[in-house]
Amino acid sequence: MSENLCVFCPIRCCLALALTSYCSYNAPMISKITGQLAALHEDCAIVAAPPFEYEVLVPEYTRRHLQSDLGKTVSLHTICSLDGNPQGKMTPRLIGFLTEAERQFFELFCSVDGVGTKKALRAMVRPVKEVAVAIEEKDDKFLASLPGIGTAMAERIVAKLRRKVSLFALLAERTLPDAEQKVDVVSETYQALLALGHSEADARRLVDTALQTKTKYKDSAEMIQAIYQNSR
Repeated sequence: MSENLCVFCPIRCCLALALTSYCSYNAPMISKITGQLAALHEDCAIVAAPPFEYEVLVPEYTRRHLQSDLGKTVSLHTICSLDGNPQGKMTPRLIGFLTEAERQFFELFCSVDGVGTKKALRAMVRPVKEVAVAIEEKDDKFLASLPGIGTAMAERIVAKLRRKVSLFALLAERTLPDAEQKVDVVSETYQALLALGHSEADARRLVDTALQTKTKYKDSAEMIQAIYQNSR
């Protein structure tokens, strides 16, 4: 960390140093954060908990659920991770989830050799229950379709976690069926766009543009049709 940052922003410097220290020893310094959802970016949420604003990395599935909560008070269950080269600069990051179970599943998913937090964040585009069921049923094809996973990694995930995900496979559906249905349509559309050859960034942009019209889509096929019609 530079001296200028320490001079002009001592509070931020102290927070960063504290986070780095705690993350280094795997201590749960911040296990949950509650505040106003001030902004939602491609891979993170900005949560305002005065006097601070926290940048919290979120998986794609979590981001979709948060889209309708901008400006509202939200709570995210968090873990701390260090990003960077162990031999060089290490940056502390908070990663947030809607429930404690989702946080626990993410940590379990990251325990697979070769996964790590970055790959897991990319991969979590479907509900935890669906991913857990796929692991339990040895559905390599489903797992390989998740962004950044592939066939070899899918097999490794099944081998490592198949006997450890029963609890997550039994998770109850969310209590807001309308909101859940909307997110499922969005998630299915996002995955379909990836399968059609779009990049992750382009798929997110197309889905976000479609959502801005406030149109209600009954299924992913209808949403994809609208996306291509509007992009002409």
